[in-house]
Amino acid sequence: MAVIDVSSITAFDVHTHVHKSVRAEHEPAGGREEMGEYFRIGKMPRYSVPELADYYRQRNMAAVTFTVDSFSQSGEDPVPDNFEIAELAAEHADVLIPFASIDPHRGKAGVAQVRRLATELGIRGVKFHPGAQAFYPNDRMAYPLYEVMQEHQLVGLFHTGQTGVGAGTRGGGGIRLKYMNPLYLDDVAVDFPDLDIIAAHPSFPFQDIALSIATHKPRVYIDLSGWSPKYFSPQLVQYAGSLLRHKVLFGTDFPVITPERWITDFENLSIKPEVRPLIMKENAARLFGLTNAADSAGQGG
Repeated sequence: MAVIDVSSITAFDVHTHVHKSVRAEHEPAGGREEMGEYFRIGKMPRYSVPELADYYRQRNMAAVTFTVDSFSQSGEDPVPDNFEIAELAAEHADVLIPFASIDPHRGKAGVAQVRRLATELGIRGVKFHPGAQAFYPNDRMAYPLYEVMQEHQLVGLFHTGQTGVGAGTRGGGGIRLKYMNPLYLDDVAVDFPDLDIIAAHPSFPFQDIALSIATHKPRVYIDLSGWSPKYFSPQLVQYAGSLLRHKVLFGTDFPVITPERWITDFENLSIKPEVRPLIMKENAARLFGLTNAADSAGQGG
């Protein structure tokens, strides 16, 4: 299996979505139009795993990719499913790292699925969307999942802050923002001290909480996906360039934001030149234990 060569890529996007299956006969259609309107991109494009790999390979970038499993709220299994993503990502391991997504309400079946995906198909993490899955990250219901993740050194990636899911629709599509306060990740970081956690997105309106937890808990990171950098809060920019320069990760939320748009706006932020490579790829490379990552350890302003 190929391994991502960190020296050959310009960036490592830790947050991308796959919305298109190469195996399923039909795909759920709901929610894509609203998301496209929310991010002002029109009809949101869909990418399969091979198409996503080609997209990032053409740009000399690597990416983490996943689906979102919200079965308990939607009544539908994700398409594509975790197995398709993991199996196809293995064919493009030079640019892709697969995560699974498990709705904690699946209980023992979800735990068994994570264990199988980790041992047989090599996933590297699990994506949670507490709003779409209607759970607090510190709900003991999810702890058996975290136990397996910690055992297999999987990264937990949690949506935090406001979401485009359901935005502008009646009742916000039933999504409750209370579930996405990053404060609940603090309990997870305490109870699972060997679990790497990524608080996904600038956590509006809870940004200072996320910064505090990432500063206090050594295995909590922040990804910068889902927002154009021109909208980042001054506190986020300050911490990304200083105290958290080794714990902030480039992410786009592709396809709702493209790498080109994100990077163009990032170039205008007041961040030291020596910190930019840390954010763009080196922090992620160290997090995933990739070759060449150690070469830049300890650098930064």
